[in-house]
Amino acid sequence: MEMLLKFYETTGFASMNGQSAIMIVIGLVFLFLAIRLKYEPLLLVPIGLGMILGNIPYPADGPALGSDDVGSVFHYIYQGVKLGIYPPLIFLGIGAMTDFSSMIANPKLILLGAAAQIGIFATLIGSLFLGFEIHQAASIAIIGGADGPTAIFLSSMMAPEIMSQVAIAAYSYMSLVPIIQPPIMKLLTSPEERKIHMPPSREVSRRELIIFPIACVLITVLIVPATMPLLGMLFLGNLLKESMVTERLANTARNAMIDIVTILLGFAVGVSTHGENFLTPASLKIFFLGVGAFMLATACGVLFAKFFNLFLKEKINPLLGAAGVSAVPQSARVVQKVGQEADPQNFLLMHAMAPNVAGVIGSAIAAGVLLAVLGGAPVMEPDMDPPAPVVTEQALDTATEQP
Repeated sequence: MEMLLKFYETTGFASMNGQSAIMIVIGLVFLFLAIRLKYEPLLLVPIGLGMILGNIPYPADGPALGSDDVGSVFHYIYQGVKLGIYPPLIFLGIGAMTDFSSMIANPKLILLGAAAQIGIFATLIGSLFLGFEIHQAASIAIIGGADGPTAIFLSSMMAPEIMSQVAIAAYSYMSLVPIIQPPIMKLLTSPEERKIHMPPSREVSRRELIIFPIACVLITVLIVPATMPLLGMLFLGNLLKESMVTERLANTARNAMIDIVTILLGFAVGVSTHGENFLTPASLKIFFLGVGAFMLATACGVLFAKFFNLFLKEKINPLLGAAGVSAVPQSARVVQKVGQEADPQNFLLMHAMAPNVAGVIGSAIAAGVLLAVLGGAPVMEPDMDPPAPVVTEQALDTATEQP
């Protein structure tokens, strides 16, 4: 019986508390949304299972198992999030998958992607009003861009203490794009506006496709150097794709590499969500502000498109403004779906990709501006032992002379 009792004390049941149980249930909900309802399964499956494993109790005097325990495998996987390594690698894969031709062919649609970033800066003000410190407020505000990697990257630099909450909020709202966006889009547009057809885009030459990433990386990084890790990798991936001389590298970046990093990123975010830190009033505020930021970004994109039409002879479909958030390609697909509900012959997907990819660039620039203006906590290499003291010959002689 003594051995059985000792074994029971080593199980997760012995140390289970209400917070851990709630987080495990939330992880199960994420798995249900991903598997049953197919909401962003590539993200929610690793996050959900990571959330379950991250909240299984274990003895404090046992082996290192948690993401905060030095020596644990989960701890070292989590360093890719903590040090901001995974997000630039995700951007590299996104760049290798992205076709910028729709944006090059119709540059005015870039403004719709820029307009959607207004939600970020409005949420920054709201976060300050609710009592968050300025760096935390900036990390929360970037959720409005619906760009998970950018949110994680900025939080790791500015407010690592709330990075898990920000990451879960950003990825949750990305998965709920088909639910959150359509009501806002329909509320702000008339049936006639939703039926507007867009003319076919002009054909973009190979030379333009090659010059574009080179020119963009020079312009954006020179203006906002803090965007170098994200946009530098984004345009590197795109140049690998469009140059036509590195197809093997581009194929690796957009397939095997991004899949591996997505698994590690999602799992690391999930396993770091501990109940005692996650189930707090501050977390509820973050989720509230996050959904507000996302809804405001969608609304700003649609309203700016309607405002834009006041000065255009050839009107654009205002639904395209909703694609200005960085959820690629979910937002563009939602625009296509809502447009076809109004007119089955209305094809908006390729046009929506222009503000969609512009939103990716815009949210990264917004994050770079916040990082440049506000600064961030220095990122230190984790788990480094202090350097051993250097014992000089003089110090050794002095030590031997002492009684």
